[in-house]
Amino acid sequence: MIMQKIITVLSIYIVLLFAISCKSVSPPRPLMPIPTDEQLKWHESERNAFIHFGLNTFNDMEWGYGDTPSTTFNPIKLDAEQWAKTIKAAGLKGVVLTCKHHDGFCLWPSRYTEYSVKNSPWRNGNGDLVKEVSDACKKYGLTFGVYLSPWDRNSSEYGTPEYIEYFRRQLTELLTNYGEISEVWFDGANGGTGWYGGANEKRSVDRRTYYDWPTTIRDVIRKNQPHALVFSDAGPDIRWCGNEKGIAGTTNWSMITAKDYYPGCAKQKDLNRGEEDGSDWVPAEINTSVRPGWFYHKSEDHKVKGLTQLIDYYYESVGRNGTGLLNFPVNRNGLIDPIDSINVVKWQQHLDQDFANNLIKDAKVTSSNIRGGASRYDVTHVIDDNKDSYWATDDSVIKSHIEICFREEISFNRFLVQEYIALGQRVKSFKLEYEKNGKWIPIANETTIGYKRILRFKTVRATKVRFSITDSRACPTISNIALYKAPKILVEPMISRNKLGEVKVEAFDLEIDVLYSIDGSTFKKYTNPFLFDQKGCVEAYVFDRDSGKKSDTSSIYFDICKTKWKMLEPIQSAKSNLMFDGNQQTRFIRKVNKFPYKMTFDLGEQCAIKGFRYLPDQSRRAKGIIFDYSFDISKDGESWKRVLHGEFSNIKNSPIWQTKIFKEQTARYVRLVAESNVAEDTFVGVSEFDIITK
Repeated sequence: MIMQKIITVLSIYIVLLFAISCKSVSPPRPLMPIPTDEQLKWHESERNAFIHFGLNTFNDMEWGYGDTPSTTFNPIKLDAEQWAKTIKAAGLKGVVLTCKHHDGFCLWPSRYTEYSVKNSPWRNGNGDLVKEVSDACKKYGLTFGVYLSPWDRNSSEYGTPEYIEYFRRQLTELLTNYGEISEVWFDGANGGTGWYGGANEKRSVDRRTYYDWPTTIRDVIRKNQPHALVFSDAGPDIRWCGNEKGIAGTTNWSMITAKDYYPGCAKQKDLNRGEEDGSDWVPAEINTSVRPGWFYHKSEDHKVKGLTQLIDYYYESVGRNGTGLLNFPVNRNGLIDPIDSINVVKWQQHLDQDFANNLIKDAKVTSSNIRGGASRYDVTHVIDDNKDSYWATDDSVIKSHIEICFREEISFNRFLVQEYIALGQRVKSFKLEYEKNGKWIPIANETTIGYKRILRFKTVRATKVRFSITDSRACPTISNIALYKAPKILVEPMISRNKLGEVKVEAFDLEIDVLYSIDGSTFKKYTNPFLFDQKGCVEAYVFDRDSGKKSDTSSIYFDICKTKWKMLEPIQSAKSNLMFDGNQQTRFIRKVNKFPYKMTFDLGEQCAIKGFRYLPDQSRRAKGIIFDYSFDISKDGESWKRVLHGEFSNIKNSPIWQTKIFKEQTARYVRLVAESNVAEDTFVGVSEFDIITK
């Protein structure tokens, strides 16, 4: 009995001693710089929406010159709530609206210019699109931000000191009339040609000093919206990622030294990576558009980012310590186009599946070091779903590891890790391994983590996984670790054939079986490109053995093989051969002295021809899209017969394959003649050319 009491007293003493020791263990000191509360909320939003809409939409332009009449703005079906509902369904948390682009046209009835919605037929001149979007965001629980172009190609004052006052007055209107503003967005396009009130000239400014950014930010933004974050190449709160492709650096620090940057500075590589020793917390925003352009163009309806491109965007932005900003080019009706809406909602649905089940929840986690042995820094905090708790090591320990042990073997292909960035970004490098037959097998060796890092890799089966921090700026603080088994992506594969007749079938998911057929009934497993130098149809689909599910079937018909084809004019070269290399992403572009411009092909043998196909340049800023054309044939290359003459109707708005059919005729030589192009300049562009035979 006495012994039991002694044991009890000793036990209580040990517990109290341990509790006292835990309290005495101080947290890691913040490693400066660190984020503000507003920046932390922005990190946690992860994905937001950009919206570009204005006069450019109605005039098929990207950068308006500033001279297009306000009367051309008339979105008769505009519904800002449709925008908000679509954005919400896509899993995005906020909106940044392009309130004024470089052309100077304002989407609100600004007191300081006549170049705005108040002089358009939309809403009979009584509309305020900024208010409608702001109200829609409030209704659907989205944050609201504004983009105001510093450059104004309409203003006669641009380039003078007076313009700065004009710019600040417009900015004040946006910051005082539409409720809480989460983000104020400035880009680096400053100065160049413009209408400038009729001057029609080029005006240059010193991008570093002209706008007096410190004063603008202090006296206008901080005064009127103290919690708003400011985006630009230099921040001061959020920086550009250095490209518009939506790709953050695999090394991505949330810091730069802001004084070394300014809007429009040419430091894309530095912006993409950030700076390990940067003096300011200015994390990267990863912007791109769901279409090739920022504004809507009918000609890009077939180029909307699909599921696989959007998935890549997520992992290369949010998955690399960035926050995504996906642009929606609203169409001329004033709606997010149905094609765009469908794709982004599918994107969110797939991401939900990727992260549906965190496999680590039932695992045992241990670490090589715990800060002072205190429970408040125990490694179990990395799996407790509490963003404010974290595992930390002693100050002197910058290399450490966490082991994750499972009762039975699991399969996984995603790894997620987060630092407790409220104390700064610390980890410089880490690696991920799994145990097999008593040996540690590497999965990945990477650099920075930051707010969130997600790795994708081929499926691994294991009972033990090790996450090791191999270098750090200070003792690491890790708030979250997770493992997932993302499902296979069952998207139909891409089929292509090159000039030599070699067929390639490409699937997005490399861990999935690809099956193909050349007879429409017998399907074989695809492993490598195969020779198919005849006419016929190739079909293919992807198949997931685990689930038994398959994708839709891709199907493409190939006409005669182009192995024997030669260019006669222009003279055969590597560039001219791009017209029939089977790759739609390559292009032949030629600046010509005048039209008509002849492109003559030797097919290598007599063929029964009944038509041809033309695919124009598929790049974002396509050149030389042929409008008026002629098509000639010849048996000997000397005597020519014209079989077709006409136009590729609506090719500007729909630059896809153009097919023309005529009565069957025999020929060995064919000639496509460009009589004019849609831009009325002197370029001819061809992505692919093909003939149709009997």
